[in-house]
Amino acid sequence: MAKTNLKAKKTGSRVTKQRVTSSRIGGSHVTKQRESHVKSLRLLQLEKAIQTLTYPDVERLMKELEVSRRTILRNIDELRLYYNAPIEYSREHKGYYYTDETFFVKNFLLSEGELVALVGILPLLERYDNTPLKDTIVKVYNTISEMLPTQIKVQSSLLNDVEFISDPIPNIDSDVFTKIFEAIRTHHAISFDYRSISQTNHHPHYGVEPYKIYCQKGDWYVVAFSQKNQRFNTYTLSRMKNIEFLDQFNPDPDYEKKVYIDPYFGIWNNAEKQKKIELLFDKSVNTYILERTWHKNQKCTQKKDGSVYLSFQSNQIQETLYWVLRFGTAVKILNPPELKEMYKAEVKKMVKGIK
Repeated sequence: MAKTNLKAKKTGSRVTKQRVTSSRIGGSHVTKQRESHVKSLRLLQLEKAIQTLTYPDVERLMKELEVSRRTILRNIDELRLYYNAPIEYSREHKGYYYTDETFFVKNFLLSEGELVALVGILPLLERYDNTPLKDTIVKVYNTISEMLPTQIKVQSSLLNDVEFISDPIPNIDSDVFTKIFEAIRTHHAISFDYRSISQTNHHPHYGVEPYKIYCQKGDWYVVAFSQKNQRFNTYTLSRMKNIEFLDQFNPDPDYEKKVYIDPYFGIWNNAEKQKKIELLFDKSVNTYILERTWHKNQKCTQKKDGSVYLSFQSNQIQETLYWVLRFGTAVKILNPPELKEMYKAEVKKMVKGIK
């Protein structure tokens, strides 16, 4: 009995030791991260002190940063070595100074995880191939990369294990993109030629006041007030061309109250009241429906038979219809009746088109 207890104590001791070791490993990692951020902040503080103070000596810098002489001297060496900081010591003034007063530490002091995330940005930009924004963002990315300390290396091979597949996106005239942003910024009405989804040619639009740009799944839209129709409309940037600036306009302060957009199921302005959408999905798509957030106000529950009930509020009935049609026979529309009828009519058209 005594041996059993002794063995139990030893086993328990070993388990405890393992837990302590694991705890120490996890704690060590967190500690290292914290120390890295503290050091980064201190380097920036040191740079600022040398720039703003008049020839500060080590004693003054120790007082400003509340660290030891050894730490100050080591950090000055790091700024010189890793960031090419032009820091010199003036024997005449007995203090440190920058030989180039315009210099500042542009290097972003990032953790390893943040660097990996930075490397992964470029493939994500594929969905913005149709806009001038990609060139701008790539330029910013390259600038950040060039500013990283030379001792930091990120394995580009990490990206070889990941392939980004983007959706087909429409082309946008760079001139259209630039002018729309400029018109919003300067409050200029515009004229342009526009081709709606059902038209075969572009048609002129005059006196349109742009308010805000939306990007949804790679498509770019502008919500604008039509002086002709006296209402807010949504225009797709890829269908616009020949934009011209007109007179400036005074933005409507109640704009937000007059635009009814559901970013989850369509950015088309719709003044109709929201309706409760209720759907029942077959168990064949159970996981697919449950693992996603389809709408911010959704209610999603799994039933005993494996089917999934999904409900949400939206005024984008037409866009909801297009989404529901994707699931074919794996979905049943419970409400509203209006959506049911639209679904039936669309299916009839599809069947007629096959014959």
